[in-house]
Amino acid sequence: MSKNKNTQGHHSTQIAGKTYSPSDYLSNSDLSKGLAMTHEQVSDVYMEGTVDGVMENVEGEDIPLQQE
Repeated sequence: MSKNKNTQGHHSTQIAGKTYSPSDYLSNSDLSKGLAMTHEQVSDVYMEGTVDGVMENVEGEDIPLQQE
C-alpha cells in the first residue's frame, strides 16, 4: 500500500511541475492539451483587454463596451 502512495505522490508532483510549452499544441496528452488551451485563452484575454473599454471585432472595428 505504501508503494502505491509513493507512486501517486510522484505522479502528482510531475503534474504540478508541468508548465506550458509551445509543443503542447501538438501533444496527445490531455494535460498538455489543457495547458495549451488555457495558455491561448489567457493570451487572448490579455491581448484584448484595454483600459478604454473598447473591444475590437474580427474586422478590426472598435466596439464600445456597455457601461453600467
